[in-house]
Amino acid sequence: MPEHSDIALMSRPKRWDTPFSSEMSDQDVEELLQDPVLADIPPDKFPSSTPLAGILKNDTRLRKFVPGEIIVGAGDYGNSAFGIVRGRLREFSAKQLSDEKLGRLVTHKRNIFETIAQLWQQRRVPEVRNFDKNTRDMGQSTEAKRGLIKDSRKLSEEFHAGVYEEGSWFGEFAALGRMPHPTTVVAETECTLLEIRWQGLREIRSFCEKWRDQRDAQYRSKALKALLHRHPLFRSLDENALNNVVGQTLFETYGSYDWHGSYKDRETSGSADEPVIGEQGGYADGLIVIRAGFARLTNQIGHGERTLTYLGPGQYYGYEELYEAWKTNSEPTLRNSLRGLGYVDVLRVPTKVLETWVFPTQPPRRTPASADRQPLTANTAMEWLVDERLINGNKAMLIDLDRCVRCDDCVRACSSTHGGNPRFVRNGKTFDHWMVTNACMHCTDPVCLIGCPTGAIHRSESGGTVLINDKTCIGCSTCANSCPYDNIVMVAINDKRGRPILDPNDQKPILKATKCDLCTEQIAGPACVRACPYDALQRVDFRDLSLG
Repeated sequence: MPEHSDIALMSRPKRWDTPFSSEMSDQDVEELLQDPVLADIPPDKFPSSTPLAGILKNDTRLRKFVPGEIIVGAGDYGNSAFGIVRGRLREFSAKQLSDEKLGRLVTHKRNIFETIAQLWQQRRVPEVRNFDKNTRDMGQSTEAKRGLIKDSRKLSEEFHAGVYEEGSWFGEFAALGRMPHPTTVVAETECTLLEIRWQGLREIRSFCEKWRDQRDAQYRSKALKALLHRHPLFRSLDENALNNVVGQTLFETYGSYDWHGSYKDRETSGSADEPVIGEQGGYADGLIVIRAGFARLTNQIGHGERTLTYLGPGQYYGYEELYEAWKTNSEPTLRNSLRGLGYVDVLRVPTKVLETWVFPTQPPRRTPASADRQPLTANTAMEWLVDERLINGNKAMLIDLDRCVRCDDCVRACSSTHGGNPRFVRNGKTFDHWMVTNACMHCTDPVCLIGCPTGAIHRSESGGTVLINDKTCIGCSTCANSCPYDNIVMVAINDKRGRPILDPNDQKPILKATKCDLCTEQIAGPACVRACPYDALQRVDFRDLSLG
């Protein structure tokens, strides 16, 4: 037994060591337990190890909003749901409010004269910002606020916006499935909302079946029905058949919600957890449709496994086996294995539902061809892309090292386009003669968007480019810490005279998040691609690319 001087003692970390809010008091919890917003969540359904009072104390916070304040914007990625304690909210569809109203970056393509003028606008001092107001209005604030919709009542009448009343909930499935909020929700009156992070939401769903079923029914009647109606497997079903499929579809999740953390840990540990969704040789009890995230499709060879492909949102697994078993009246057995990569949210359509409502109207389909596109890659390249989670990228910067002469023209072009500040580093992970550079990939699953308190980092409606609004970024580093690929950088900014801009409260530098924006204002697209004299650089979606 070692001497006490040779060891260090620390209490084992526990689930609630870090509460969602340090301001949630015992009195707040007692009042909430009597509030109508929790009327359908009886405390006696919860075990002593995870009491409802404990969830409220550690996994929730109370937030107040003024009339016209935006609570969530359409397209925002959130990791929490909201219950209305006091007040009334309005819900607008994705196209009813402009980016400007939502506090997002409003871009325009520069004309030829503005493009040429960039050559004379380079600065000797890095990261210059030309704000008209003082530093307090630069977005650096401990209490981040979204913009205000000043004419929310008028807009509600114009667009016939939906209403959320006291006691109702919203945002649950966007939080649990890590999906963008489908609508914008705005406070119509002064409001008090109970915000619950996804961990607590998961616990309530586990222990209170009635509440879970109510939320599921609400989702089925709206979002799930619309989602399945757009899917190629179900779009031809009549109303009665579609309602039956929707009513019996199961919701399942696999893997770690915070997969970016475990992914970074894997860089040092060398191991990764890939939960089994369906196993080769096992019984196929339903069709799996990927709703969010990615999964690896593999086939056993000897004592090992080979990656066949990966499946992403909208793609499905097991259809061929289920269909053939139905046609031949045999037991459906899975031919391949499916494992979750990071966090995967799936829909499972039971076999009996398919046999009754879907198969009679559908032709045979092959599971690997279920996607609109599949990556055409050599097997070793496929393994590498999946292992490194690079399949997440829609616009990854790929450099052919056999062509690249390290002239850095791409970096200089990026710098010229962004006021003398390059937005990527010509470095990154390599496979054979290919390098995926440290530049924003504008991911399918952009975990950097989760947790941004102001919505400053967002995805554009057109093209899905991930952008940052410099004026609403508060420098909290949430996006930079969440990016699995370290492609977002926090920079200290300067004024146009070259002086560092400091917070007057603590004299610390004002920080802003920066990254590649795909030269969204440039007529000809990414300057890095156009500047390469040897065609060594391209922006790619790996589903469209052949590596060999």
